[in-house]
Amino acid sequence: VQLVESGGGLVQPGGSLRLSCATSGFTFSRYVMRWYRQAPGQERELVAHISGAGGSTDYTDSVKGRFTISRDNAKNTVSLQMNSLKPEDTAVYYCNAARNVGSLLYEYWGQGTQVTVSS
Repeated sequence: VQLVESGGGLVQPGGSLRLSCATSGFTFSRYVMRWYRQAPGQERELVAHISGAGGSTDYTDSVKGRFTISRDNAKNTVSLQMNSLKPEDTAVYYCNAARNVGSLLYEYWGQGTQVTVSS
């Protein structure tokens, strides 16, 4: 199983970035995909999630209206479009795949990509 994030970097406040997560080794369309982030000294925070078929999405309040999560089940990728970025969005962003099968949780993580919002 592999989840590989890309697209992070340094951007000025108000700018945009698009994160991508390329996956392999599992049946992508059966998994809920999530983006988390973790800022220095803080706990990991759920940013957005998208259902397996892509019909349902949700966001943490602080990014609603600015971030958009999407997935391409044909390419086994999930993306996070981030607009109107703020310094408080600075964090390492992680891609997560999760699926419950009965009482079992199958969960996979990427290695993270750094997003820095600064002038």
